[in-house]
Amino acid sequence: MRIRLDRTMCDGFGICAKHAPEYFSLDDWGYASLIGNGTVPEADQPAVLRALLDCPVHAIIEMHEGEPVHDRPSQPTPGAVSADDDANGDHADAVRDERMLPGL
Repeated sequence: MRIRLDRTMCDGFGICAKHAPEYFSLDDWGYASLIGNGTVPEADQPAVLRALLDCPVHAIIEMHEGEPVHDRPSQPTPGAVSADDDANGDHADAVRDERMLPGL
């Protein structure tokens, strides 16, 4: 089994470090870091799988054979960003209302 941790998703619950402290450490703010390269021997898989399943934000990802390991989340393509803007409303022309945001 091989795992990776998406630190951008971690909300600092610490459940992973509780279940599998050999594979997850917590920083001063409670956010997780992966210890090692993500390779989990068969003997440790139940604890790591419990951490993966109990993570409330799904920040632990199981890697599959042949799947590339990404050190950071993938970036959206420019077309995807503009399509998303069209779907959610383009706010490029928004005007700041001084009455609503004094001092800015």
